[in-house]
Amino acid sequence: MEPYPNDFKPTQSASEIASKFADASEQALAEAPKDLCVAGRIVAIRRMGKASFFHIQDRRGRLQVYIQQNRVGEEVYNLFRTLDVGDIVGLSGYLFRTRTRELTLEAEGLRLLAKCLRPLPEKWHGLSDIEARYRPRYLDLMVNPEARQVFESVRALFGGSGNFSSSATFWK
Repeated sequence: MEPYPNDFKPTQSASEIASKFADASEQALAEAPKDLCVAGRIVAIRRMGKASFFHIQDRRGRLQVYIQQNRVGEEVYNLFRTLDVGDIVGLSGYLFRTRTRELTLEAEGLRLLAKCLRPLPEKWHGLSDIEARYRPRYLDLMVNPEARQVFESVRALFGGSGNFSSSATFWK
């Protein structure tokens, strides 16, 4: 198993999926592509035996994912059980709505793209230490949506200095 594979190609981002299918009916979701590929960082996990829900987040959006052992196979589900919040995964599957009407990707395949070597801050307490927010700035941008929004606004305001990096969605 390659520790950091670089051959996974997502077909859409989480924000594209959310905006395109946000108001879609059950029939429209049934007619949607069955081979969506998306990648993102795991930001929340709810394990329930042989089925689990988790959220992934990419640069622009967040998407709920549902994974079942009988759908992906025992080997892939055992890989999922070893994953932690902060790991980056690649997923393939199709969309549906849960009973709570949340847009969800049912995973048919899962691939670990990068393991998070240091744990992310807790969801409820977050980054309460000011020193920890500003020293490792990347951490604040990962877990704090407000900080990310301010950062993107400043980048857009002063974006004329790097047109290539802006067009390629690189952050300076």
